[in-house]
Order: sequence, then structure tokens, then C-alpha cells
Amino acid sequence: MTRTRVGPLAATSERAERFDVDALLDDPGTGIIVCCGSGGVGKTTTSAALALRAAERGRRVVVLTIDPARRLAQAMGIEKLDNTPRPVPGLGSSTGGTGSLDAMMLDMKSTFDEVVESQATPEKARQILENPFYIALSTSFAGTQEYMAMEKLGQIHRDAQETGAYDLIVVDTPPSRSALDFLDAPERLSSFLDGRFIRLLLTPARGPARLMTAGLGVITNALTRILGAQVLRDMQTFVAAFDTLFGGFRQRAQKTYELLQADGTAFLVIAAPEPDALREAAYFVERLREDQMPLAGLVVNRASSRPESVLSADEAMAAAERLRRHDGTPLTAALLRLHADRVRMVEREAHLRARFATAHPDVPTAVVPALSTDVHDLDGLRRIGSLLAEEA
Repeated sequence: MTRTRVGPLAATSERAERFDVDALLDDPGTGIIVCCGSGGVGKTTTSAALALRAAERGRRVVVLTIDPARRLAQAMGIEKLDNTPRPVPGLGSSTGGTGSLDAMMLDMKSTFDEVVESQATPEKARQILENPFYIALSTSFAGTQEYMAMEKLGQIHRDAQETGAYDLIVVDTPPSRSALDFLDAPERLSSFLDGRFIRLLLTPARGPARLMTAGLGVITNALTRILGAQVLRDMQTFVAAFDTLFGGFRQRAQKTYELLQADGTAFLVIAAPEPDALREAAYFVERLREDQMPLAGLVVNRASSRPESVLSADEAMAAAERLRRHDGTPLTAALLRLHADRVRMVEREAHLRARFATAHPDVPTAVVPALSTDVHDLDGLRRIGSLLAEEA
């Protein structure tokens, strides 16, 4: 299968190529699928539907959600999602039962703890894990969630390579533009730990006593007044202990970044047929292009379906007006106006998709019509998967 890598615009057609979902899922070369998009566009549901469909077509799949919403667990019939992969019950099969599906949700703090424990001696790990500054960093520092998502993805991939437990990882990313922050997370954490403030805190631990000049003493005294002596000591203790681990963090993050750029990875941009969502989708496409990430396609969720009637919007409104003037049936006139509104909505959405396709003609697109009910179980996810593959 030839996967589309976003690059210079190579076509001028306003009609985007159809995204072949099953070809992507069936390709044994596809090892990671990353779903990104703004909030509220059905990204979590799409990730789960893709994972389920791949499993029922014979792949050994794990789906990792970073979205704090808990709908994935409910839809998959799992009582609780956490940092441990849980088997999804009730799988069907189109390949004689060879596939499997596990689901998990990123626990930022637990992942950070696991990394520390795996890289440090038991004594140093305990020193770090019990440090108040580390506890704050591992739960609330900007970018920690995205960095730990990179760690967890790399960890799952390494384990899968060693054990053969999975041959496909589906990643559901956070909503909005932060969905791509995990691409920047290693550099952000590097900048933080390499910053002047951190180097200042490390000076007593790294340098000889003569470096503790009067000027440094003045700065330390000022920090003590601002932060408090205990907070400053906690920070110095944490940074001194963590400094020896940082090279390993950066090295693994770089390997995961390279993994995301590899041919075995496919990014899917998820959107809704709305101006803001498609603008965000365009942002994702451009960002993926800048970072040389392999883009498989665009999924437009909850698209309106055109009514079966041949009446145009203008014809329906004209007929409703004639009925009003001649005291026709109010219900019929109201239905005609609803029909006109529906047709105009469909045309507006088609125009938005065409405009996106004109700007990005090299991005294959799948359009999923809106369902009448929310997805809350495996059958609903199967329905979404069928619509993605245009079976229904």
C-alpha cells in the first residue's frame, strides 16, 4: 500500500481522493496510527472504531487514549481504563478469531514514576518519587502529559517488538492544538531542565566550593525569600537527583519522535464539517508537513446526509411560501422549510470540504455521516467502522 506523506501540493483537483481505511488497517506495515484533531469532533470514538475494526480483521491491537474523557471505556464495555492494557470483551472476527484488542488510558503520574524507577537505583528513585517538587512536576507541569504520552508510546512499542503482543498501536491524542504538543514535549522539557534557573540550582552540586561566589549567594538568598528555604531545598534536591536521568529521557524521546516519522506510522486528522474544525484540521496538516510526519488522511465526522427528495432548497422554500399564501397545510409547509434547511446544510458542508480539498488535494478523505444516536457500545463502534470503510 502506498501511504500519503504530506509534501508539496501535487494536484489541482478540488475533489480529494477517497481514504481507504481498510487498506491502512490491513497493511502489515502499519504499526502505529495517531488520531489528532480539535475537541468535540469524535476523535476518541474514531480511534476506538479503528482499533476495533482492525482487531476484528485479524490485527493484534492496543488503543491508547490520552483524552481525559471516559467514553472509550464505556463504549468498549470495560469497567475501568488505566495505565495497564485491558482486554476488550465481545470481539467478533472476520478472520477466524486471530485478532485481539486491548485498551488503556494514559496515567501521567504513573508513567513518570515507572520511568524514574526503571532508570534510577532504588535509593535514588525513592529520593525522587518522594520529593515534593517532583510530585508537582509529574502532575501539573505544562507539557508533562504530552511528554509522558511519548514515553508510554515508546514503551508500548518496545514491549510489542520484544513480545509480539501487538502489531498495531492506535493513539488517541488530547483535544485542540495541544494534540500536537507531544511533538514538542521533549524539547520543552529539555529547555526547562537546561535553563539558566535549573543550572543555577545545580551549581552547588556540580561545581567546587569556589564557584559559590558572593553573586551566587545573593541570588540564592533572593530565591529563598521568594520561594522559601524548604521549597528551594526541595527543588535543588530534585534537580540534582534527576539530572543523572535526564540524558536517558531525552534519548528515548528522540527515538519515539523518529518512530513517529517512520513509514510504519500513520497520522489521521479528525474533523467535523464546520469552519473552525476544518481550519484546525488545516493547521494539523501544515504542522505534520513541517515535521515530516506521515499523514494517511482526513476523517470528517458527523456529516449531514442529503434528503432523498429531488427538491432543491429554493424549490422547497417556494412551495412552502405558496402553501402559506393559499392556506395550505401548516405541517407540510413546515416540513418543506426543514427540507430546505437540510439541503442548505448539506451544501454548506460540501462547500467547506471542497475548499479544504482545494487547499490540500493530496490528503485522502473519508466522510462519516452523522448517526441518530450516540455511540455507547461495540455495535456502535462497528457501525462507525463500517461507515469509515464506506460499507454502509
